[in-house]
Amino acid sequence: MSLSLFPVFVVGLLGSVHCAGMCGGIVGAFSAVPARRRFPVAVASLGAPVALEAALRVMAYNAGRIASYTAAGALAGGLAGGMRTMAGALPLQVAGYWLANGMLVALGLYLMDAWRGLARVEAAGRWAWRRIEPLTRRLMPLDSPLKLFGLGALWGWLPCGMVYSVLLTSMLSGSAASGAGVMLAFGLGTLPMLLAMGVLGARLRGWLQRRPVRLASGGIVLGFGVLGLLRAAAGVGGGWFAPWCLAP
Repeated sequence: MSLSLFPVFVVGLLGSVHCAGMCGGIVGAFSAVPARRRFPVAVASLGAPVALEAALRVMAYNAGRIASYTAAGALAGGLAGGMRTMAGALPLQVAGYWLANGMLVALGLYLMDAWRGLARVEAAGRWAWRRIEPLTRRLMPLDSPLKLFGLGALWGWLPCGMVYSVLLTSMLSGSAASGAGVMLAFGLGTLPMLLAMGVLGARLRGWLQRRPVRLASGGIVLGFGVLGLLRAAAGVGGGWFAPWCLAP
């Protein structure tokens, strides 16, 4: 099933204001790495700036995180695609689109701190995180790219309402490959901001947590959801706004 990946990417980009609170601390810590734990790579041995080294560390972490998102999307999309009844059950598909866009509305309100309903969704995933989190301690100290990749792969399963919202969209894609593509687009959307946080640290994190920034970001995500709901309600099949919303 064809879905525009543009709004998914933008949701990841704007939702990074939430990532600043969820992952900003650990990512920002990569900007202050003791010299004895620098990467054993050529650019470091040639005296590359510390900022470049921090960027390499953050990239390794985020590569693992995005890999987990992609794997989760493949599982979700494959599961839904394997349910052959979904293929011919138009009412179920339409209901799924309503739910997916409703989740975008909830996410927009969440980012704006106007409604914290998604926090309850995050709570549902904490039982799994309690079993995964101890594995992160085995990767300490973070003295190699492989360990950072592994840490990112584990943190990719941290309970997050924003991730769950997009994961629902990946289920609507109808196949493992399409579901993986949805989550990959989302993960790449979160990358620029988290990479910048890894290099700039707490300065950018503080800016992202400002209320005007959260209101603007959440408002745009909310707009995506409302537009998708309106399009699904009207049964509009195309138009200039087709790439801007999650609707059939």
